[in-house]
Amino acid sequence: MRHFLEIDDLSGEELRRVLELAESQNPAQVLSGKGMALVFEKPSARTRNSMEMAVHQLGGHPVYIAGDEIGMGTRETIPDVARTLGCYHSAIGGRVFDHATIEGLAGTNAVPVVNLLSDTSHPMQALADALTITAEFGTVSGKVISYIGDANNVARSLAIVIAMLGGICRIAAPPGYGFSEVDRDRIMLSGGFEEFNRPEEAAEGADVIYTDVWTSMGQEAERVERRKAFEGFGLTSSMVDSMAPGGIVLHCLPAHRGEEVDAEVIDGPASRVWAQAENRMHAARGLLIWLLGEAD
Repeated sequence: MRHFLEIDDLSGEELRRVLELAESQNPAQVLSGKGMALVFEKPSARTRNSMEMAVHQLGGHPVYIAGDEIGMGTRETIPDVARTLGCYHSAIGGRVFDHATIEGLAGTNAVPVVNLLSDTSHPMQALADALTITAEFGTVSGKVISYIGDANNVARSLAIVIAMLGGICRIAAPPGYGFSEVDRDRIMLSGGFEEFNRPEEAAEGADVIYTDVWTSMGQEAERVERRKAFEGFGLTSSMVDSMAPGGIVLHCLPAHRGEEVDAEVIDGPASRVWAQAENRMHAARGLLIWLLGEAD
């Protein structure tokens, strides 16, 4: 049984196949008459809507379950939750605070488990990002993708997928907010990346500039401290002007205009954030077709 907990749970060949399936106009009905449990410890607009619609498009029935409804690890153990949901569903998706939770759901091998987000990884977003870049340029290989901001779960999964597809990923983060040594080692296994201290340097000549919020869900107590630390790391028009010709801007959303990105940037002609958001659904569909229909 295969699970999708990290973007590099896929081989390079498998990753390319998932992206190919995501573009299918006649998707295989791998969930016809079946259900998928979607467990959300964290709320989300894009993740819930993209997953529910992807399951529906594959002939299945999505069931949204709020984290406090089942109380994983409190009301009952995480393995027991997985075994129970496996009685009714053909797959489980989890948007969780702690990556150990998603690993616990997968550990029973009751049914395939998909990581919809954890504190360390956001592989579904990475699939959508790769799909968006490929749609724009025809390939990720050889393209320069500059991520500016907090080296968080989104950045980590992005760096890995870009390396897997032959692209060049640059990271610009303030001191103390870059990748850990463990993350660097994980990314280097896929192909490496470049680190910058100044966002302007990372943006120059890039094909893609990408950012995310400076304060993620669960970090609200750090908001004031983070805004101070990230001063000067917001995406500006001058950074966009320094990109390679035809360069684009990505943001995984939600966005705080005037903070990590200026309004004229995210709403400007270089922005592809809405195509990127839509691709969350297409990427989910491709992943589920592969996971439930083609995976070894």
